[in-house]
Amino acid sequence: MNTSLEVVLPDEGKLKDAPAVYLLHGLSDNCTGWSRYTAVERYARDCGAAVIMPEVQRSFYADMAMGLRYFTYVSRELPQLCAHFFGLSGRREKNYIMGLSMGGYGALKCALTNPKQYAGCASFSAVTEIEARAARVDDQLIRGEFQAILGPGLKAAPEVSLQALLAKRKAAQLPRFFITCGEQDALYPENCRFAQALEKKGAAVSFNHWPGDHTWELWDRSVELALRAFLEK
Repeated sequence: MNTSLEVVLPDEGKLKDAPAVYLLHGLSDNCTGWSRYTAVERYARDCGAAVIMPEVQRSFYADMAMGLRYFTYVSRELPQLCAHFFGLSGRREKNYIMGLSMGGYGALKCALTNPKQYAGCASFSAVTEIEARAARVDDQLIRGEFQAILGPGLKAAPEVSLQALLAKRKAAQLPRFFITCGEQDALYPENCRFAQALEKKGAAVSFNHWPGDHTWELWDRSVELALRAFLEK
């Protein structure tokens, strides 16, 4: 099917030498959210980075039980397309993945599933416990969405659960992690738990939190900090 993609490219240097940042949107957004509500284009220019912002609807970046294979698209097909269209490098040290909320879950899932693909992963206000989130949904429409993603029984398979994916990895395999969350966000407790799980595993992780909620103000600051942490010399 036709789909949308926003791409910011640096205006200096060779694209094969530019860091590529895959930046994932949240549940109620689309590929335009990052460029409309943050200054990510300016931050990327300061770092000389290419930023790729795909569209996945409300799929939770999953190869859906009853739907399309969005995880395969984002983690495998999209990097191949970007290498073909723009000449971006496939080398690990040139690739990063980031996202907010649902996209934070998607970024963590990509990094834990394919750790050799990314030098760094950043999540902002991420959903880190998808199985618990699906289990407590009462709204029938949203419950139907989760059934399409996970299956009728709402069981999170090992390839869907961040905790199961993390348990399979050795610390030496993992990329660097940069995590942020607002202290008034309903997702703050689970972000604390996941950051602690990464630390216990021995991963290189920076967990940053400050007063704030599930807002673009926090995510604008977060993406600037993450780009600086990963890309500034």
